[in-house]
Amino acid sequence: MQESGEKRPRNATTLSSIRRFIKNAKKNWFVAFLFDFVVIVGTALVLSVAIKAFLIRSFYIPSGSMLETLQINDRIIVNVLAPEVMPLEHGDVVVFRDPGGWLGAAPTVEKSTIQQISDFVLGTFGITAPDSAEHLVKRVIGLPGDTVECCDAQGRLMINGVPIDETYIREGSMPSELEFKVTVPADSYWVMGDNRQNSTDSRYHQELPSGGFVNKEFVVGRAVLISWPVEHWIFLDNYQDVFADVPKP
Repeated sequence: MQESGEKRPRNATTLSSIRRFIKNAKKNWFVAFLFDFVVIVGTALVLSVAIKAFLIRSFYIPSGSMLETLQINDRIIVNVLAPEVMPLEHGDVVVFRDPGGWLGAAPTVEKSTIQQISDFVLGTFGITAPDSAEHLVKRVIGLPGDTVECCDAQGRLMINGVPIDETYIREGSMPSELEFKVTVPADSYWVMGDNRQNSTDSRYHQELPSGGFVNKEFVVGRAVLISWPVEHWIFLDNYQDVFADVPKP
């Protein structure tokens, strides 16, 4: 004998039970507060991970190669849409992974289990940047196809035959004490630090397989803002006026 009517699907019954539980729980002010708190924090963490993965990351500056633009231990915000979505331009400050042989062997630092867990969690959500020492920060001088050379009779760098007056380099620095002439290959960049006499940049890695160039696959993104400390807060300029007269290659 068949039963009259239809049985309610098990999933529908389960969902109804969950709804009733939440509705009854919210009648208790503490449970309601706790529920809302978990939802808000969970949403914030998910958004934080998404932002770090697709929009921005945070790094700190471990060395003085970009003085005076960036001070040691400054924290910077990096737009990770560059260069894949937003092409890099002359003068952009970029963060990139070691293309091979730039940093040498990284010293082994012993960390406690708690420190490792803390680095993982805080790094995942973009609160800290435990891998900053594994990255480099320089300024883009040469774009793909550019010929960059040092120097003209006045000691200025030249790009595609045109000298540039670099107003961003550290006071007292010269554009380069090392003479060179290179043509930047496709999908690569020639980068230099603003603190020229204390920057081991593209000039000093020409003997490597990369030729001193940074392929775009190693570029993490473009630095757009100094976020910490507060007194250093500023948007980072790419000094387009310096490169205004540089012709296309």
